[in-house]
Amino acid sequence: MFRLARFASARSFSTQAAVQPPKQPIHLGSLADNAGAVSERKRVGRGPGSGLGKTAGRGHKGQKARAGNGKPVPGFEGGQIPLIKRIPKRGFHNIHGKEYHQLNLDRLQHWIQTGRIDASKPITMKELLDSRCIHKIQDGVKLLGVGSESFTQSIQIEVSKASRTAIEAIEKAGGKVTLCDFNKLALRAHIHPEKYM
Repeated sequence: MFRLARFASARSFSTQAAVQPPKQPIHLGSLADNAGAVSERKRVGRGPGSGLGKTAGRGHKGQKARAGNGKPVPGFEGGQIPLIKRIPKRGFHNIHGKEYHQLNLDRLQHWIQTGRIDASKPITMKELLDSRCIHKIQDGVKLLGVGSESFTQSIQIEVSKASRTAIEAIEKAGGKVTLCDFNKLALRAHIHPEKYM
């Protein structure tokens, strides 16, 4: 009985503390946010009456008072000629230059002898990349003649460029070198043919 009376008193209390009915009827024209729930945007530079006119909270003059002058870029020295502009420049970057991955004959022969490359088939740049004989191809592969005196494999290989020593060593062993210089798109299609099916 005591517990039931206690619950009954709690229920009566919650009923008394319920939300009171509005003092005026609610309709679409009287809906509004609670007081202080929304604050207006600060509008600077709208005259002296706004409290943020004239200098608009920026103080007087100086770099931080100017429009468009935020954090200076790295190397800025306050208007003085920066160090990077004071030192002399040498050389240039050739935008049309190509970077070839170099491959020596001794490494190629080692890959053939260990069975990583099949010398009975034509060796392409894709075969060299897939066998990890070379690790990347940017603009092509250039074959160099380090190890030409001990090169004995008869192969048919296709590369972008080759030195005269490398060509002579391969032809002396009964092989053949084919030079095929691809452009960027053709080289990508050659290395990743699955993307161009």
